[in-house]
Amino acid sequence: MSVNIKIRDAVKKYGNNTIISDLSLDIKEGEFFTLLGPSGCGKTTLLRMIAGFNSIEGGDFFFNEKRINDMDPAKRNIGMVFQNYAIFPNMTVEKNVAFGLKNRKLPEAEIKEKTDKFLKLMQIDEYRDRMPDRLSGGQQQRVALARALAITPDVLLMDEPLSNLDAKLRVEMRTVIKNIQHNVGITTVYVTHDQEEAMAVSDRIAVMNHGDIQQIGTPKDLYQRPANLFVANFIGRTNIINCKLRDHDGVAEVVLSDGSSFTVDSVKKEEIKDQDVIASIRPEEFVVEEASVDGIKAIIDDCVFLGLNTHYFVHLRTGEELVIIQESKIDSVIPSGTEVSLRVKSEKINLFSSDGERSLIMGVKNDLDVYKKD
Repeated sequence: MSVNIKIRDAVKKYGNNTIISDLSLDIKEGEFFTLLGPSGCGKTTLLRMIAGFNSIEGGDFFFNEKRINDMDPAKRNIGMVFQNYAIFPNMTVEKNVAFGLKNRKLPEAEIKEKTDKFLKLMQIDEYRDRMPDRLSGGQQQRVALARALAITPDVLLMDEPLSNLDAKLRVEMRTVIKNIQHNVGITTVYVTHDQEEAMAVSDRIAVMNHGDIQQIGTPKDLYQRPANLFVANFIGRTNIINCKLRDHDGVAEVVLSDGSSFTVDSVKKEEIKDQDVIASIRPEEFVVEEASVDGIKAIIDDCVFLGLNTHYFVHLRTGEELVIIQESKIDSVIPSGTEVSLRVKSEKINLFSSDGERSLIMGVKNDLDVYKKD
């Protein structure tokens, strides 16, 4: 049986050092929920608080309506998958998967049935008699996942489970994990610092920094409408440009340092005023045109052809350096030193206050807002 997880006003301290302060969060039953952020942001600390491996200095943690703060980790009915797999080197694949079931003293027939089920589900049935040292990294991770799921946990916790795998295998395994999670329908909390990985597997993501959650939302919401500059920078690649916002007869006009400008229709009405702003323009939100066309003038410094797309590295007359991604053309790439004009897909860009703390754009969704206190 899956559960929903409710966290209210969580606090974690190590001595006088507060790692997490006043954090609240709801994770839905059956949801694949990811804690995403840079190293040291508190995501693994929070995961271990849910697991019962870390003490809780403040706040309340619930599985459904049951408060679990003081509950023994062994009684929380959680499955754990770690970065280093943590499978037993002296046991076969089959015995590793059956380990948790035997610890629960289930009948032999039930142990065999569940072990067989998850060996097949994780496509490792043919390796059941192998020892772990004869398995690849991906196969070992499948064993660890099968062992965690076999005990039918209420919650599956995964801490950087793919970070030790090579790039190709990571892509393969994240597809496996997402498909299995949706198939089993178990509430899953996943920790990673890899934003692409988080976007590929998650129903929702909480972006963390310095022990605080910055924004909670779907991968699409976070990428297209980040709540602040940190989220914009952390989710995907973007160009950051300091510029001015002007009220041009009630229309929001963005003015760059070289004097070029463009209008943005999605600015909140109350923010249409003269002020310093920060623009976040993703590489695919520029269009490269001939220099004779009106637009932002730029010089091509370099380009990298990557098949489907070509990456252009350019600089503006004022010195700002930008990265632009365009669909590759069949005839040629634009050579270095060429002057071009840039047009902005203004409906897609994001604008932030001069301190980067808040978005000025309509349509930002942040599930964190429900926890804000007056």
